[in-house]
Amino acid sequence: MHRSRWQAVVCAWLLLVSGAANAAAPVDAYPDIARAYWLEIDGQPVWAGHADTRLPMASLTKLMTALLVVEQSHLDDVVTVSATAATETGTRLGLKHGERIFARDLFTAMLVHSANDACRALADWQGGDQTAFVRKMNARAAELQLANTHFTDACGHDDRDQYSSARDLARLARAAMTHPEILAAATRADYRFKSLDGREHTMRSSNNLLGRVKGVRGLKTGYTQGAGRCLVAVADRDGVQVLAVLLHAPDRWWDSAGLLELAFDRSRRPPP
Repeated sequence: MHRSRWQAVVCAWLLLVSGAANAAAPVDAYPDIARAYWLEIDGQPVWAGHADTRLPMASLTKLMTALLVVEQSHLDDVVTVSATAATETGTRLGLKHGERIFARDLFTAMLVHSANDACRALADWQGGDQTAFVRKMNARAAELQLANTHFTDACGHDDRDQYSSARDLARLARAAMTHPEILAAATRADYRFKSLDGREHTMRSSNNLLGRVKGVRGLKTGYTQGAGRCLVAVADRDGVQVLAVLLHAPDRWWDSAGLLELAFDRSRRPPP
């Protein structure tokens, strides 16, 4: 091969490699939207800021709890509410110690209403106690290669040793979405069930995007004083899926809605 032709081939190859690398590298296009964020279109990262910074994640933690429960338990089993679950703080259903409830109902309440007592009841039941369950959470995080994630409780209370990153939470969300049970629960705007003891529990979704932004299918909200307002949002339109993660977002509802619209607009543009 002539030298000039070889040089042309090498240059073309370098351009292809450079283009592929640039396509895979997200751009921090909206630095004010959150302390850290991540957005991908059909699995391709597009925009991100401080994607690997370790931050508190509030109730986004419950995505890992849900993943473990659906992978390692039977949702048709009956759970007896533990004493520790009945005394959980934060958002809760008001479960009573000894109350008997189908795991599926607790699972749905945890994802719809972000109920901490439902979450803790599942963790104590599935792991034997929360300490053992948290070990499983961290082991699963290692399997998913979540290098910037560590758990100390199942539900998302503030703790300096409980943290994740926007990139890790996007990966966790993708793992969670492979399970129809998680998507079905996360998409519900409300939920009602009765315990086997006859107590009725009614709740509304904590996700204000549901029913207001076209195509939104969940996935999880979170808030604590330390973590601020957090969100993992998933939306599908015309065969395109957008996944967004926002950590410590000053205005997560308006900004996430706008971010989703911008992403779908981008997906409709012809490639350069």
